Amino acid sequence: MAVLLLIGLTVIIDRFWFLGRTIRRGKRVTATVAQFAHLDRKTLADLVEKSPRLPHRTLLEVPLQHPELKDPHRLSELLEEAILWQVPKLDSRLWLLDTIVTLAPLLGLLGTIAGMVKAFAVLGDAGNAATQITGGVGEALIATACGLLIAIVGLVCFNSLNNWTRLIVHQLETLKISMVNRLDAPRAASGEARVAAGEKRHYGPAIHPLANTGT
Repeated sequence: MAVLLLIGLTVIIDRFWFLGRTIRRGKRVTATVAQFAHLDRKTLADLVEKSPRLPHRTLLEVPLQHPELKDPHRLSELLEEAILWQVPKLDSRLWLLDTIVTLAPLLGLLGTIAGMVKAFAVLGDAGNAATQITGGVGEALIATACGLLIAIVGLVCFNSLNNWTRLIVHQLETLKISMVNRLDAPRAASGEARVAAGEKRHYGPAIHPLANTGT
């Protein structure tokens, strides 16, 4: 029980510190990107320098690593791949906490059985005092209480950490969409301008068929 509690507290403290810091700093990164109407390579390089040891940094580096990339769909796929690489780092060691939540009540139940066996063994000997019997029952109840306490604390923290992990993944998805929209803005604008110009040349001012007939 003590070992499970020590492992669980270590995982809880480590993950809360890492995920909490990532959420706070990642929120600033996504908000900064959303403020721009258009992102260029220099702006992305500045954001990368300000985002050390963040999973968001990996997404910001994708356009810098592929400067020749012009297709927004291809860019979206590369950003999605970068997100998938980051997800295992976000829920790292949470499986230990999940295992402890399941294992702690079972160990408590095992301790309960051991305590009750001891109590009945003492009860079978008529020469033993009543305090020896209650001692075994007390051990059983303590084992049950410890197992349930570890499981309750672990379950609450596990669900909280899972929720924080989903929040970071949502930040990454938001950052991906923001980058695709803002990096593609000039190309989309120029494309619309070319289409409009082509339509104007093709569909110039309409000439009435009877304008030059003299009628």
